[in-house]
Amino acid sequence: MNGITMMRAEAGGLTVERLRPEGTAEAMDMLRGIAGWLKSSGSLQWNGLLRGEDSHGLEEAAARGEAFLFRAGPKASAEESRPLAGMVILLQQPGEWDKELWGEQGHEPYLYLHRLAVNRDYAGQGIGAAILSWAETGAACEGKSAIRLDCIGSNDKLNAFYSGFGYTFMGRSDNGFCLYQKEIR
Repeated sequence: MNGITMMRAEAGGLTVERLRPEGTAEAMDMLRGIAGWLKSSGSLQWNGLLRGEDSHGLEEAAARGEAFLFRAGPKASAEESRPLAGMVILLQQPGEWDKELWGEQGHEPYLYLHRLAVNRDYAGQGIGAAILSWAETGAACEGKSAIRLDCIGSNDKLNAFYSGFGYTFMGRSDNGFCLYQKEIR
């Protein structure tokens, strides 16, 4: 496996950077904040994060170079850190969760998109679309020509977002998650 190449370090006015393992606390804080907001809205989506569970292995994904942060505005200097606006994980190999949803076979051409997250301070500004677009065109991985993702079936807005972005609905898992995929190369 050759790894994910960043083709662009910009997405919709955001600066893109690879998450380093020592920086996972900042990303996890944002994810827990989003999970708390989801819970207050009546959703159990990402509820495990509030219990300290990380089903997609953020730290491990960061160590493999598969997690990316999106910061507000351009970076002015090497020392300057911009506010965290969002993040995404692109797994080169399916995790146990993906195998549970998609089965054991046929994973070779796919990247698995997880934890596409937008900091609540930046909600409603098109950040999610910018991150998803970057995942499709701003990152490349040899041998990977499509993206697979899943989302909770009860979130109509999120399902419409992925469908509207050209992702093909592939079915619903036994545990209520909608499965989507899209050719990107």
